[in-house]
This record gives sequence, structure tokens and C-alpha cells, in this order.
Amino acid sequence: MQTPSALRELTLRGVILGGVITLLFTAANVYLGLKVGLTFATSIPAAVISMALLRLLGNSNILENNIVQTIASAAGTLSAIIFVLPGLIMVGWWQGFPYWTTAAVCAVGGILGVMFSVPLRRALVTGSDLPYPEGVAAGEVLKVGFGSAEGKEENAKGLRMIILGSITSAAYALLAAMRLAAAEVAHAFKLGAGATAVSTSLSLALIGVGHLVGLSVGVAMLVGMLIAWAGLVPFLTAQHGVGENVAQLVNTTFRSEVRFIGAGVIGVAALWSLFRIIGPIIKGIRSAMAASKARSAGTELPLTERDLPIGVVGGTIVAMLVPIAGLLWYFASGTAIETGIGPTIFGSLVYVVVIGAVIACVCGYMAGLIGASNSPVSGVGILAVIGASVLLVMVYGHGGNPEQTKALVAYALFTTAIVFSIATISNDNLQDLKTGQLVGATPWRQQLALIYGVIFGSLVIPPVLDLLNKAFGFAGAPGAGENALAAPQAALISALAQGVLGGNIRWDLIGYGAALGVVLVILDEVLRASKKMRLPPLCVGMGIYLPMALTLLIPVGAFIGHYYEKWADGRKNPEFVKRMGVLGATGFIVGESLFGVAFAGVVAVSGSDAPLAVVGSSFEKSGIAIGLVMFTGIIAWLYRSARRTSQTA
Repeated sequence: MQTPSALRELTLRGVILGGVITLLFTAANVYLGLKVGLTFATSIPAAVISMALLRLLGNSNILENNIVQTIASAAGTLSAIIFVLPGLIMVGWWQGFPYWTTAAVCAVGGILGVMFSVPLRRALVTGSDLPYPEGVAAGEVLKVGFGSAEGKEENAKGLRMIILGSITSAAYALLAAMRLAAAEVAHAFKLGAGATAVSTSLSLALIGVGHLVGLSVGVAMLVGMLIAWAGLVPFLTAQHGVGENVAQLVNTTFRSEVRFIGAGVIGVAALWSLFRIIGPIIKGIRSAMAASKARSAGTELPLTERDLPIGVVGGTIVAMLVPIAGLLWYFASGTAIETGIGPTIFGSLVYVVVIGAVIACVCGYMAGLIGASNSPVSGVGILAVIGASVLLVMVYGHGGNPEQTKALVAYALFTTAIVFSIATISNDNLQDLKTGQLVGATPWRQQLALIYGVIFGSLVIPPVLDLLNKAFGFAGAPGAGENALAAPQAALISALAQGVLGGNIRWDLIGYGAALGVVLVILDEVLRASKKMRLPPLCVGMGIYLPMALTLLIPVGAFIGHYYEKWADGRKNPEFVKRMGVLGATGFIVGESLFGVAFAGVVAVSGSDAPLAVVGSSFEKSGIAIGLVMFTGIIAWLYRSARRTSQTA
């Protein structure tokens, strides 16, 4: 077997294949994100497709495949910029997406995100015990895929578990798309003087995520969910008065009030998390500087410790300020804020660098906790647009000339788009670097591949956005039709900018969330001191901020994984038994992710919301019953299979 140092890694064919996969996944993510407000993680599907295609070409290896998934993952994640940029259409500032301006915003922000995450690798990946569920899952997929080719019995069994999990997960997703089984179950009801709801997506991928993130994260998200849906929603709906349409009241209250409280919790928890990890971050930066100095002196570092030189990182960050300043000047020229824009641009540059660095740390930490696709990066976008808008209020005031206010709102959204590009990439990068660590990749080559991914994604996103804008438009935008795409995050973030600059934002809700965040931080520190199970405040904030449909199954998966591993501790080979459970959970993520890619393509081609549906709305109750039975049955069957497979080792 070849050693990692002898394997080809950053190859031309790998870069080209990563670029091709990028085109498909980015387009699918842009469409789904604008339609339903969700994007899917692309690293695992990219790894699976890459292994299949490179094996056809021959002479492939695990490190080359890792580069392909890294490129596609970065580009697919960058598509989350759709959570901000459509806001410029919604406020009537843009009528379309100018290609080079849009591409440049994605590129400069994405490259900054890569640079900010370089020193974080040593702090949050190699020097941390964060679970990185998607990074670990992608690493297991690559290791099992190549290990099984060598005929190792354990890897063959592991491959079987991934395939079982993938097939069952994809099969259930297909049945849900056909409407034969429910994809989501939700019920709103009155509770005392108020109302609330219970909902869950029947997503096997979320069960897999819960298994991988562990019990502490799962419990913390459950606590946040209970705070939101058993406490805040009933209390706030009672203040409004419950009418006939209970579901609409509950949904509106959650979106327009509870989420702001959740954003306040996330803000405080993120700052506290940053404070706690600032030591490891500084240590990581020093370590990177020492490694760079050692390399300059001729010392041979292990391949797995070679990051991009810290001098290159710092120089790139400084160099990116020039195109950012040019973009901001170009955006403001000819507008009501053009006069005296110089100091505003200077302040914006400082904001982008400082807040961008903070956000890179926070998003990397959040992704390490629960995964990039489940991380509430839109909550970070909320805080970023509020910060950018507040800075503009300090300079220009608010509630003045309508033309100036409109220009300021657009400028705040444009600045936030750059910061958001940093957030989306740093939210994904450390997952990829965790995968690289698990397979023995060279960090600097992977970091270079991340830049390639950013560039590929930046070139693909503008025409897809422009096409969808012309074909459908965005809800709330001038001239939008009845088939307009909802773009929910962009609508919320643009409304926030208008609220701050117009002087009517609900600061009280954000303040309540911040106060709750302080209480949660204190509680977690008490638990830490008593050496009992932790309650990460950032995860509690995520449980408040995210819809219950996206959070409920993560704690369920965490509890299932916890009890499975307790059972495994009493077996003959506990580590192998635990690995079979991890690989089965990984399969759940792989299968649903791959189906998500395929289904997105079918939706885009057909133009239908439900192109595979074979039954109508009258089958809904039967679909729920069938779905619940099949969903629980699949989970029980998979874990029984994991037990049987591990016991035959």
C-alpha cells in the first residue's frame, strides 16, 4: 500500500471534476434555497460521485478524491449567499444580478473565509474534540470506499453498513417525494390562552446527524426547542389573541418574534464561545507562524501539518481589501450616499475584516458542533446585517430622506453579502479540513482546493440567480408573480436592514434573547465546574432559532446513538461495534443527500413543486401513518443490522 506522501493529491483531473460537480450542486442548492430556504451539504455526495468517476479513469486514490469533494463542497456551500443577495431585488435596488459584481462579491468574501479559517484548523480541528459530523461522515465514506477495495473484512462490513443506510434513506426520501409517505408531520393547537405547534421532518439524515454530534449537543438543542415551543410561542401568541387560523398565528409569531430572541441568544453564545476559544485560536496562529518559520529554515514538517504559509494568508487578506473597496465604491457611485462615501467605505472595510474574522471563528465552531448544513448561518447573517445597518445609522441617522434610506439599506445588504460569503465558507471549510485530517491529506493543498471551489462557485451562482429571477421572481419584490420564489432568509434580512435604518426594529426581542443567552452561559459554566453533562449555550440558541421540523430529530438521533454506544461498551470489540453504528448513521446522510441532488434536478427541469407525486392531497393522512411506521421501522432495522454485523466480526 502506498503511504500518503506517495499518493497524488491536487491533480488537474481532480480540479476539473470538482468544477463539473460544482456546476450541478451549486445550481441545485441555489434553486432549493430560494424555494424552501434550505440547502444541502455537498461534500458527501461529491465524495461518492468522485470515487465512482475516478475509479473509471483508473489510478485514483483517497487523497485525490478528498480534493474533489473539497472543491465541490466549498462551491455548494457558497450558494448560501442567496440568503442575502436577492434582498437587493426585493427592496427594488437591483432588477437583475450583474454578473461580475455578483461573482466578485462571492469570490472576495469566499477567499477571505478560506484565509480566516487557515489558522483555525490548528485551533478547532487538530486541537479540539468537536464532533464535526459531516466531516467525519465524509471521511468514513472515503476510508471505507478505498479500504474495501483492498479486501479488508472490517472495511467491507463498514461499506455494507453505509450502503444499507444509504439505500433505506434514499428509498424513504423517494417515497416522500411520491407523496406515498409523509416528509413532514406538523400540528398547531391551542395551549392555555396561547397556541403552539409540534412538527418534525421525517428525515433519516437528521437521525444520522444526531448520532454523530452526541448527547450533549442533542440535549442542548432539545432544551432550546422546548424554550421556544413550550414557552415563548405560547406566551407570545397569548399576547396577540388566538383566532381561527391557529397555524398561521403560530408560524408568524415564530418567524417574526421568536427567531429574533433566538438570534439574541446565538449572538451572546457566539461571543462567549469566541472568548473561550480565543486562547486556542491565538495558539493556532502562533503554531502556524512557527511552522512557516520552520519551513523557511529548511525544517521538514509532516505533510499533514503543512498549512498555507501565514505570510501568504496575511498578504491575501490585505490584498482582498482593494477589490472590496472598489466594489463598495462602485456600488455607491451615482446614489444618494455617493457624496463623502470615503469614510463609510473605510469603516466598512474595518467591519468586514473584524466581523469577518469573528464570524469565521463562530461559524467554524458551530459547524464543528452540529455540521455545516444544520448550522444556523442565517442567524449569523441576521446579526451581521444589524451590525452593518447600525454603523450606517451612526453616520447617516435613520428615518430621513426616503431616497437616502433606500440607498443605505442597499449598501448594508451589499456589505452583509461580503461578510456572509465569509460566513458560508468558514462554516464549511473546517468540515473539509476535518475530513482531510482523517484521511491524511496535506492541509495547504486542501486550502488551495477550497479557493478553487470558491472561484468555481462564484462563476456559477450569478447566472443561476439571474435565470431564476427572470423565470419566477422573488416574493415581495416589485412585479413578482404568484409563482415567485419565497427566498425567506433574504426577505427577513432585507426587512431587518429596513427596520434598523427606518427606526422600527424590535430591539427588545433581541435584548431578551441576549439576556437569556447570559443565563445559559452561566448555567453551562456551572455544569462545566461540576463536571456534569454540558449544555452548550450556542446549541440551545440554535434550538430556539431553527424550526422544530429541523431540530426535533437531532436529539432523537443523539439519544439513539448514546444508547447504542452504551450497548457497544459491553461487547467484545466495542470500537468496531461503535464504528458500525457511525457508518450506518453516515449512510442515512449519504442516501438522503444524493437523493436531494437528483430530486433538485428533477424539480428544476419540470418546474413543478412535486414532480414525482403519484397521489393527491386526499392521501395525506394515510401518508402520515405510513411514514411514521416506515420511518421508525427503518431506524430499528438499521441499528439491528449494525448489531448483527458487528457481532459476526
